[in-house]
Amino acid sequence: MKKLFYVLWIIGLLLGGIGVFQRLTTGHLLAGYGSRVVWGLWVAMYIYFIGLSAGAFLLSSLVYVFRVKMFEKVGKLALVTALITLVCALLAIWFDLGHMWRAYEVITRPNLPSSMMAWMIWLYTAYFILLLAETFYAFKLENNNDSAQKEALSKKLRLLGSIGIPLAIAFHGGVGALFGVVSSNPMWHSALTPIFFLVGAIASGSALFTMIVAFFWEERNSAYFDEMIQLLAKIVLISVLFDLLLEWAELSIALWMGSPEHTFGYREMLFGEYWYVFWILHILLGVMVPVFLLATRKKPFAIGLASLLVVFTFIGVRLNIVIPGLVTEKIHGEATAYIHPRLSYHYFPSSMEWLVAIFIVSVGIGLFVIGNRYLKLTQPKHSLNS
Repeated sequence: MKKLFYVLWIIGLLLGGIGVFQRLTTGHLLAGYGSRVVWGLWVAMYIYFIGLSAGAFLLSSLVYVFRVKMFEKVGKLALVTALITLVCALLAIWFDLGHMWRAYEVITRPNLPSSMMAWMIWLYTAYFILLLAETFYAFKLENNNDSAQKEALSKKLRLLGSIGIPLAIAFHGGVGALFGVVSSNPMWHSALTPIFFLVGAIASGSALFTMIVAFFWEERNSAYFDEMIQLLAKIVLISVLFDLLLEWAELSIALWMGSPEHTFGYREMLFGEYWYVFWILHILLGVMVPVFLLATRKKPFAIGLASLLVVFTFIGVRLNIVIPGLVTEKIHGEATAYIHPRLSYHYFPSSMEWLVAIFIVSVGIGLFVIGNRYLKLTQPKHSLNS
């Protein structure tokens, strides 16, 4: 089984490398988006991985801030998961940039305080530095046997975690605000948009973490594992249902005698060309099946499978935020006024976009495998208080 995994991983890296080569040598020429649908798969992956990172980090705060004993053995795993998914998110948005090699100018020449994107990048930078510091101290704490030093390290971790909670909420809410402040796009322009992003982060991030614990935790016959996996299953179940509730509130109110401009994106999402992304990928495979498994099954495999479905299908949720809001005519008749492939309101990811996406996922998987092998993330040594 491991050999098959490594073979598939190497194939993913090689195929993804082809897409990366095409992106670096041809720019955006081979991409499926254009001058009207300006964002595509990579932006959806960016907000997807950012959500996974924020969700995993918030779980780590249960260990280092709130001192929940049940989570003590998985604190490092949560931090490393948050760090790896953040790297994947930054890779995704980096490939989407028009001038990849000038990305540093967002740091050196920010348009503050008026630019939501500049605020977001600065928050990312602070969050990345904090994640590195907290991960460093978490491993230092585990390998320290001096009680006085352990207490000092615990206080540092608690301080960093306390700073990280509002920071994680701010930067991921900022991603939602980046969409929400676009008043020219009625589908995005909602006070609920930042809240959607936060709740989605908790749902997808906790599902990713639960999947990792369910499938890769090594002490599977312990009472701790059984209790932990049941608790994680409840967190995923509640967060998925809460995310569905917010989605229902937004859709039902928007579609209840809403203006055509406000409802076009939602109708495209529900009944348009890619209706199956919402109804099959998201609702059926991403909500109904996982909720059934989490509510009725107690075995780790069923919980891991349900969490895997939530993680895998949540990219559809992110695509349904990005794409339907862009395939709407801003002026009636605009789609037929000028005819050109780059002026189309139709979008489907090109092969180059899919290959780059495979590369990003393969990098994330590779980082986790390497990290788990050398840092023993799924092989806990002892708790914070031991």
